Amino acid sequence: MIIMKKILVVVDMQKDFVDGALGSEEAVKIVDNVVEKIKGFEGEIIATYDTHFDNYMDTAEGKKLPVPHCIKGTEGWELDKKVQEALDGKGYRRVEKTTFGAINLPDIIKEAAAGEDFTIELIGLCTDICVVSNTLILKAAFPEKEVSVDAKCCAGVTVEKHEAALETMRSCQINVY
Repeated sequence: MIIMKKILVVVDMQKDFVDGALGSEEAVKIVDNVVEKIKGFEGEIIATYDTHFDNYMDTAEGKKLPVPHCIKGTEGWELDKKVQEALDGKGYRRVEKTTFGAINLPDIIKEAAAGEDFTIELIGLCTDICVVSNTLILKAAFPEKEVSVDAKCCAGVTVEKHEAALETMRSCQINVY
């Protein structure tokens, strides 16, 4: 029997995306699903943090999305309290990223796998921005690995964009369930 290391990537479950500056009803609705997924997960957990600074409005992203959010050191940058509590109970690695996709995530995954075969599952926010970006980075880095997304643990900017991102990931051979 081959034992596979399981890696869960919890994408940007931060206050500003749940019920803060860019929060939504759909994001609030997935929190309990995310907490249950984390609590029941056996394997390595990595949590990404969208990370911006006081100069956010002067950045390329800030000019296209002029809503300051996830400014490091603010309450909005912190993980949702329920999610933080679940992660504290399991242990996890924090990955701060300054753009949609964490380009260093493949190296972090390799380190977490420690030479063992592995699968990757992603959950979090927002399906159509950071979840899809990180998922596609990981599938490109590990084309022969099983990469999955749990749709009930994700929410998009809108329901329509969530569904469109899931369909894009399916087209790129991501397991979406």
